[in-house]
Amino acid sequence: MKRNLILYLSLFFLAVIPLTSFSSEKSDQKSNLPSELYTPGPKPEPRINGPLVYGCRPGHPFLYRIPCQGERPISFSVKGLPSGLKLDASTGIISGIVPAKGDYELIIQAKNSKGKDIRKLKIVSGDKLALTPPMGYNHWYAHYDRITDQMMREAADVLINSGMADVGYQYVNIDDCWMNAPKNNDPKRVGPIRNAQGNIIPNSYFPDMKGLTDYIHAKGLKAGIYTSPGTLTCGGFAGAFKHEEQDARQFAAWGFDFLKYDWCSYGHIASGGSPEDKNIPTWGKGAPTLEGYQYPYKLMGDILKKLDRDVVFNLCQYGMGDVWKWGGGVGGHCWRTSGDLGFELDRIFDVALKNSEHREYSKPGEWNDPDYIQIGWIGNANNMGIPELTPMPANMQYAYMSLWCLMAAPLIYSGDMSKLDEFTLNVLCNPEVIEVNQDPLGECGLVIKKSDQTFLMVKNLVDGSKAVGLFNRGKSEAEVEVNWSELEISGKQTVRDLWRQKDLGKYQNKYAAQVPAQGVVMVKIGK
Repeated sequence: MKRNLILYLSLFFLAVIPLTSFSSEKSDQKSNLPSELYTPGPKPEPRINGPLVYGCRPGHPFLYRIPCQGERPISFSVKGLPSGLKLDASTGIISGIVPAKGDYELIIQAKNSKGKDIRKLKIVSGDKLALTPPMGYNHWYAHYDRITDQMMREAADVLINSGMADVGYQYVNIDDCWMNAPKNNDPKRVGPIRNAQGNIIPNSYFPDMKGLTDYIHAKGLKAGIYTSPGTLTCGGFAGAFKHEEQDARQFAAWGFDFLKYDWCSYGHIASGGSPEDKNIPTWGKGAPTLEGYQYPYKLMGDILKKLDRDVVFNLCQYGMGDVWKWGGGVGGHCWRTSGDLGFELDRIFDVALKNSEHREYSKPGEWNDPDYIQIGWIGNANNMGIPELTPMPANMQYAYMSLWCLMAAPLIYSGDMSKLDEFTLNVLCNPEVIEVNQDPLGECGLVIKKSDQTFLMVKNLVDGSKAVGLFNRGKSEAEVEVNWSELEISGKQTVRDLWRQKDLGKYQNKYAAQVPAQGVVMVKIGK
């Protein structure tokens, strides 16, 4: 986003961390395609995907669309469904009211004319949400301040029609610029900030917020919204300052399930520039205080806990104050650990390696977030440009997705949903790779450096196996080896290529692969 803070952070990281630049190949994505698309196409028989565990709070509305690939129509059935929840057998949408506190073991079956599949799902009714990293879509890096209600509805349609929802993508999140602004180049986005009752007013491109969330929910998907604790958002639109609870309750009444809370103009308030509330911790001209960083997020986190619906809380404040150490304590479910990745897309390896340094703070319900998945058609973050094909080489796009899955990072796609192509979907929609991201242990992968240009990322999985990414950030193909001693295992181990979804055989003591330039080989290792 166009904000001084992020520009400063971008320049800072550029100054202190060596660059890994894009390949010198042309930016035409089609010319960068690998010799094969890694992910095999879905088979006609059903394959149930999605998390093995799902957190929710008692007495709140419940909505879950069973992610399932396969030839439609598919008939769904569920054993163990608790009282208060119901299944639509034709759509696979489970809805109702969350049951009393406890664990509920479900057995889901999907059946069509070609076969059937069975999968377990544990519903955990309690205090925690986002027991696996959130997956979905956010409009920012494609549409910036051009976003409209119609674009968000189309994104929900594409999430279903493209098959993304069938592998677990479920949130359809509006970012900045949905509300009125005091001034803007587009007069249709300018108007009164609030009405006589103090309620925030959407701009003319969003005429019916409740109608929008109803449209998204009818598909079994969830809806997200954005605001700032400051007086204005990053884009100069109305923020929540002094209206935090009123806005949160409005969002819940509209039916939103996710809130991104972006620092932006709050820095001016916390530095003593807005003395309207003497209770706000400020740091004036001195160094920022931890209390000052935490205050607006704890305030909103406490409010969200009191709402009558589940709202996943995303802290967007760019890693300030070591947010990974306290984000969960103020009610957050995920938090940005660095600046906007849109300014640094040639440095995904560096961003991921930096994010993984905070791996000890990754766990169910509390996720380190290195920003969105930006492949396919995306806008230029430096000028909020119209989407164009990313210049990122194809191999790096597979590496990008692999890194985010191994780190247990939120998988939020932020490209142009109206221009999804076969290759982009091939990167986004591999269910075996996504299963690594959604593993219930919630571990962020451990980095093992092999050379200046190669490294491993190792993630322990709930079934006792290990997911391993063999990464090569160099400009030419390189052999990368993983030794069993590095994984603290021994004996013959089965190695499965997760991108290509095929077993490679049993290996003794080690496994090695030729890894393409700026690319990855991602495997699962276990007996």
